[in-house]
Amino acid sequence: MSPSSAPPRHPIIAANWKMHKTHLEAIQAVQKLSYLLDVRDAERVEIVICPPFTALRSVETLLDSDKLPYELGAQNVWFDERGAFTGEVSPLMLRALRVRYVIVGHSERRQSFGEDDQVVNKKVRAVLKAGMTPILCVGETLEEREADGTESKVSQQIRRGFDQVPAEQAATMVVAYEPIWAIGTGRNADAADAGRVIELIRATLADRYDDSVANSVRAQYGGSVKPGNIREFMAHPEIDGALVGGASLDPEDLALIVKYR
Repeated sequence: MSPSSAPPRHPIIAANWKMHKTHLEAIQAVQKLSYLLDVRDAERVEIVICPPFTALRSVETLLDSDKLPYELGAQNVWFDERGAFTGEVSPLMLRALRVRYVIVGHSERRQSFGEDDQVVNKKVRAVLKAGMTPILCVGETLEEREADGTESKVSQQIRRGFDQVPAEQAATMVVAYEPIWAIGTGRNADAADAGRVIELIRATLADRYDDSVANSVRAQYGGSVKPGNIREFMAHPEIDGALVGGASLDPEDLALIVKYR
């Protein structure tokens, strides 16, 4: 299946608020965002809000009561459904809050909390089993990039992240390419660089599955995405959206990113 014959991929912008905003601040941010966007924006781009765990219920209630056309996402999950795992949150708990997307393998989880590819893969499969969609994050460090290690690092993360994932589930997933050296630094890859890495991601998926799966997976770019550079990324045919960190904390900036055209 060639890219030209593949069905169009629906753009997806996900706001990763990280460890910011109380539940009240989260409600205020979503309310303000709803004033800045209209139905046409939400039809053109799938909008995902990923607040901290403590704000998930509040945001879910607001989205439901006000019938807002945004999806709810979680920033992390544990891979067991229940048990003695103090401080963790299970896939079933997230599903009960009508979470649709779960960020898995973010570089901050890998670097600060020691999550390796095996743990990330367990989380991917747990999220899929619970009927939610993983946003699988992959990316290289500055040292790996300067040593020409981007290709080997990212392709390895993809192969291991998709391990034991059936093709029909793999095709529904979202991959976020987030070069670690660009996260929160103000630096970012340009669209051509990001596009080349995402082409590599699709080639790795095509080798693991087939062209149909590779062309169905939506790929985001993440790493210092701002209103001033989102259009460049979204103009690239391989890039289907963005995983937005710091800029998503300001509803006005997030609205501009969603309205990138």
